[in-house]
Amino acid sequence: MTSALDEARGALTTGDVPIGAVVLDPAGAVIGRGRNVREAEADPTGHAEVVALRAAARERGEWRLEGCTLVVTLEPCTMCAGAAVLSRVERVVFAAHDDKAGAVGSLWDVVRDRRLNHRPEVVAGVLAEESAALLATFFAEQRSRGA
Repeated sequence: MTSALDEARGALTTGDVPIGAVVLDPAGAVIGRGRNVREAEADPTGHAEVVALRAAARERGEWRLEGCTLVVTLEPCTMCAGAAVLSRVERVVFAAHDDKAGAVGSLWDVVRDRRLNHRPEVVAGVLAEESAALLATFFAEQRSRGA
């Protein structure tokens, strides 16, 4: 999670919401990194998880990320939860819950939907306070600037 938090901090340089993600291979090595790039790249799909999953797939040379773990600083949204399912990651680990858009148990539970053909294991709350504090500071600064 510390690597994902480092990625999240990197998103601050482009004015993006500080969310970071990494993908670990079965041995625990980082094979994909991502941070939010929606503002930086004018890309509505530029979420940290999607960026990290794409990088991991390129590194592996295939889209199936079986045995891998997606680690992210905020509970994935519906798009990112769906990407985790479709990429066949073995596990999703996240820090802070997202009561407004979370799709891994908070608002929806995409990854545990029995109608889907793959359901990754979920580990929630890892370094949640640190992630939540980073996000709270970012949004407080945005409000103070009137953004």
